[in-house]
Amino acid sequence: MEQTHTSAPPWHLGRMCGFDIESTGVSPERDRIVTACVVQIGGGQPAAAANWLADPSVEIPDGAAAVHGITTEQARAEGRPAGEVVEEIVTALTAVVLSGIPVVAMNAAYDLTMLDREARRHGVQPLADTVGSDLRVVDPFVLDRRVDPYRRGKRTLTDLCRHYQVPLDGAHSADADAVAACRVAWRIASTHGEIGNASVDDLHAMQIGWAREQAESLADYFRRTPGKEDRAKTVRGDWPFVPSQRGGAA
Repeated sequence: MEQTHTSAPPWHLGRMCGFDIESTGVSPERDRIVTACVVQIGGGQPAAAANWLADPSVEIPDGAAAVHGITTEQARAEGRPAGEVVEEIVTALTAVVLSGIPVVAMNAAYDLTMLDREARRHGVQPLADTVGSDLRVVDPFVLDRRVDPYRRGKRTLTDLCRHYQVPLDGAHSADADAVAACRVAWRIASTHGEIGNASVDDLHAMQIGWAREQAESLADYFRRTPGKEDRAKTVRGDWPFVPSQRGGAA
C-alpha cells in the first residue's frame, strides 16, 4: 500500500503565543515591568491568556502611566511583587517554547531584553538560560520592515494594525497588544510567501539576519542625518534580545 505524506500546515495557521510588556519607561536595561500578557491563540483552539500586574518597586513616571494607564499608586495597591511576576512570566514562556509554539512579540528585542534583565535583577533564571536554542520568535516589526522597507511613516503596533487592517482594541494594554501582534504576523505571513511558507526554524534564523541589516541601515541613516549622528551609537542589531553583559543581577 502506497504511503502518503502530509506536510505540516504553515506556522501561521497553527498555535501562536503573543507576548507583550508595558513598563516604567523605554529602556529595557533600566526600566521595570508593570503589566505583561502571555496569550496563546489560533490553531483551532480557544484562546488562553495569562495577565500580570506587578509592583515594580519604583515610581511609574507620569508619561508611562499616560500610555498604559497604570499609576504608581495602583501598582502598589493591586500589583504583586515584581520577582514573583517575573518568575511566572518566564515559566509561562518556557512552557510555550518547549511545546514548540512560536512567541510573537512586536519589537521583540525590547520585551525579551527587559524580561531578561528583570529576571537577573530578581534572581530568576532567565528564559534564554532555560530554553536555550529552542526559542523561536516571530517579530511583526522585523517582518514589516522586511516586506515593505520603503513605506514612509511610523511603524508602531498601532500603525501596523492600521496598515494591515487589524483591529486593535485597547492599544497599550499588554493583552490587547499581544493579540494584535499575532494578528499582524498572521496577516503578513498570509500575503508574503517568503514568510508564510518558511518553517519557524528558518524564519527565526532569517529574522536574526534581517534585524541586523535593518539596524545597520538605521545607524547609517543617523550617521548621514545632521543632528542625529550620535543616535547611530545607540542602535543595536541583536535579536530577539540583547545578551546581558553581566551574569548577575542588574
